[in-house]
Amino acid sequence: VPAGFEWSLPSLANFVAHVLDKAGVESAHIIGAKTGGAIAMQFAADYPKRTRTLSVASGPASVIIISNPSNIPQRDRLGSAASKEMVEYWNTTFATAPEVGTNGLHMALSKFDLARDGVLQRIAAPTLVITADRSALQSVEKVRQYQLLIPKSRLVVLHSDAYHIAAANADECVTNILAFIKETRQRT
Repeated sequence: VPAGFEWSLPSLANFVAHVLDKAGVESAHIIGAKTGGAIAMQFAADYPKRTRTLSVASGPASVIIISNPSNIPQRDRLGSAASKEMVEYWNTTFATAPEVGTNGLHMALSKFDLARDGVLQRIAAPTLVITADRSALQSVEKVRQYQLLIPKSRLVVLHSDAYHIAAANADECVTNILAFIKETRQRT
């Protein structure tokens, strides 16, 4: 992380643009899950010509408040079907993540609201939003509220109690995203 990096969704989206520049990629199909979904939505709004399609899996559009957390936090994220190994993997990942990045992301996500800030309404790319029907962290209703603000968007609800639907239902997410990209290509 560069010294003095501004931890905000616009700065993180700008960082993604720089990565694409370094890779020589003019535009791409942008896919993000969880925090990456929020960053992907910001990117799509700020860089419409660089976003061919946008796919978001369990991406929050505003601060998520956990009202009744599980005594096993990864169960809220990964769902009841997650294996012990998967839970341990994510616990280790969170425990060993660099503090500067963890604190920075917490700061960037502490007060954002993509609807209030007009970000969702500026997304021009065809957009697929994927969520779970029984997530403890983000209801279908909350996701539907923000998805409806994104022009040219659709919502897919998968059968799961996981918030991190891209990890818990990876095959279904990939299948839906690839079908969405293929369908979008055929229309253009």
